[in-house]
Amino acid sequence: MKKVLFIDRDGTLITEPPDDYQVDSLDKLEFYPGVFRWLSAIASELDYELVMVSNQDGLGTDAFPEEDFLPPHNKMLKAMENEGIFFTDILIDPSLPSENSPNRKPGTGMLGKYIHGPYNLEYSWVIGDRSTDVQLAAKLGCNSILLGGKSEQATICAATWEEIYRVLKEIPRNASGERKTSETQISISLNLDGKGESEIDTGLKFFDHMLEQIAKHGQIDLYIKAEGDLQVDEHHTIEDTGLLLGELFRQALGLKKGIERYGFLLPMDDSLARVALDFGGRPWLEWNVEFKREKIGDVPTEMFHHFFKSFTDNAKCNLNISASGNNEHHKIESVFKAFAKSIKMAVRKDAGSTIPSTKGSL
Repeated sequence: MKKVLFIDRDGTLITEPPDDYQVDSLDKLEFYPGVFRWLSAIASELDYELVMVSNQDGLGTDAFPEEDFLPPHNKMLKAMENEGIFFTDILIDPSLPSENSPNRKPGTGMLGKYIHGPYNLEYSWVIGDRSTDVQLAAKLGCNSILLGGKSEQATICAATWEEIYRVLKEIPRNASGERKTSETQISISLNLDGKGESEIDTGLKFFDHMLEQIAKHGQIDLYIKAEGDLQVDEHHTIEDTGLLLGELFRQALGLKKGIERYGFLLPMDDSLARVALDFGGRPWLEWNVEFKREKIGDVPTEMFHHFFKSFTDNAKCNLNISASGNNEHHKIESVFKAFAKSIKMAVRKDAGSTIPSTKGSL
């Protein structure tokens, strides 16, 4: 799901003339200090769509066709595009406060596609300079950044655009979700930039132990609660956990800007596991692990292949797994640990901000 920065215009992207607060001519157009450098960095390095939301035409007219903005607005857009700043949507309704327009902030009338569409509002932000921007964020279920002011209701109060960039840059890559069927009820939260903490309860103790390896050795925080029809068998619980975990990895990685993308091998006593991982957007599993026992702990050995297949299907990643050894416990634990190490390598962000593909997308 996509994340959005809903950005106010007047007083946030451009400054408002103190005499009449109207940017109605080109000579009154002045950009907010630092907006080019730091919003450009946000656009290139971070994983947000930029959407402009304003109730001020700021052009000296009370109404105008949305596709026919007047010179100051067009000049502003062109200047920003020259710095790599592109808005996927521009929503402006200059209704007066007395008109009670549902489009006027903090009203959400213009934002229906974001409320009902494939957008993760929990991890999105409203950025503006007025209390109505903070109130809009609360209505949307977003976070808020108040620029140049103070408010106990705002998530963050920032004095500069550089501070906004720093705040957004440091936000960990999180995702959470639920999967409910007639067979299982599963909730998972993960943080790709975590410390290896975990709290896992699937009703299958050995499966819990393997999932803990992903958190600990992948240095991700992972919280899983699963209730399944274990009175039938283990299949549905393990399958649905893999499906949801894969889906949340895909969400947390977003556009995958700046990630390493690939990860690799881990010995454990008599066992050697080789795991090659590619978060390249195409699901595939190569599985070369054979077991001599029907179960390890309370988990059927055939279900390990199914778990990783479920994960790759929804994470849209390529996994190539092989393992050798004599001790079956060591064999599968080395696989999970090698998988975790591969994840740690693949999701690591390097110094760049590009998508790691010659295609330009993953």
